[in-house]
Formats: sequence, C-alpha cells, structure tokens
Amino acid sequence: MTGRALDVLIVEDEMLLAIELEHLVEEVGCHSLGCAMSSEEAVDLAKKLNPDLALVDVHLSDGPTGVEVARKISSDCGGVALFMTANVKRLPEDYAGACGVIGKPYSEHGVRTALSYLTYCLTEGHAPGPVPVGLTLAPAYAELWGLTDLTPKSA
Repeated sequence: MTGRALDVLIVEDEMLLAIELEHLVEEVGCHSLGCAMSSEEAVDLAKKLNPDLALVDVHLSDGPTGVEVARKISSDCGGVALFMTANVKRLPEDYAGACGVIGKPYSEHGVRTALSYLTYCLTEGHAPGPVPVGLTLAPAYAELWGLTDLTPKSA
C-alpha cells in the first residue's frame, strides 16, 4: 500500500452521511470506491473492488448487519474495516476484525484526523504517535502498530 492513496469503501445506509464521508475521504487524499447501503451490497462491492479500508456502520438498511460485513471484509476481502457507529456497545470484543471505531456523533475534523492517522498506520505499518481523540483502536491493531498506551491524545 505504500506510496499511493488508500481505496476506501463507505458502508452507510444514511445517504447524506455517506456523501459527507465520501467528501471527507477525498479531502484527506484517499480514493472513494463508492457507497453500499446493505450488507449484501457491501460484501459484493468489497469482493469486486478490494478496498484498503471500509468505513462501516453497524446498522445498515437490512438491519444490524455491519458487524458481519466488517468480519467478511477483514477475512475474505483483505481489507481493513473501521466502524463508524452510534452503536459502539454492539461491537464484539474482537471488533469483528476491524481496526477500531469512531463513535457517532462525530465531527468532520475528527474523521479527517482519524483517516489521516489510519492512512499512515496502514501504509507505514506503525502508528505515527498517540491515537487521535474520537478514534478507538482495536487492541490487536494497537499492538500491530506498536502502541502500548491507548489513551487518546488531547484535542
């Protein structure tokens, strides 16, 4: 992945949020592969497009299926999922293989900062420093990227 923009798939059933996320993804220098509103659409697109990163809501148009989508993207499609949800308590302990979560409601600044941080982590293989406010990393990814202190830095 080094040396190029990340390909990002947005899995969100609220169209206005999906469009806003697409804009933020492009703003930080990533490439949006498009949006999926249901679990089936998300998995189909992920298999076809092989995203580097998928921004996944827990509750999609076909119900609370985002956890399974993240698991499939991580295990079957070689991508990394990041949950973006108001349903943080619904996430399993292993984060379904996702690298972490941004809880809703979130700010544009928080999403841009988290995407820039994750772009660095995914391209360089290690964290550039403390986790930004608003982003919670899954323990497995924190360890992978060399973080021992998971306390977010101050805003």
